[in-house]
Amino acid sequence: MKKTDLEKNKALKLMGDLKHAQTPARFGQGAAAPAIDRREQRRLDQAAGLVSFPVKLPQELVDQLRARAQTSGEPINDVVATLLTSALKG
Repeated sequence: MKKTDLEKNKALKLMGDLKHAQTPARFGQGAAAPAIDRREQRRLDQAAGLVSFPVKLPQELVDQLRARAQTSGEPINDVVATLLTSALKG
């Protein structure tokens, strides 16, 4: 083998090792509570009586909903539920 081929193989090996290496926990991210996986989240939502209801909305309306959720400090799901409940009562 040529010297360039050896160096090329070393580089490929190094790149493969970098791809498979995990990202180190930085700034306390590793100490945070583990996130709930989708299956567990779905089980918790079903226990709470929640049902997935995808809707397509104009971007302007979505921006308003996100802004209202951010100012109130509530999750966007709660904001939408409150608005729908008040709109359907009227």
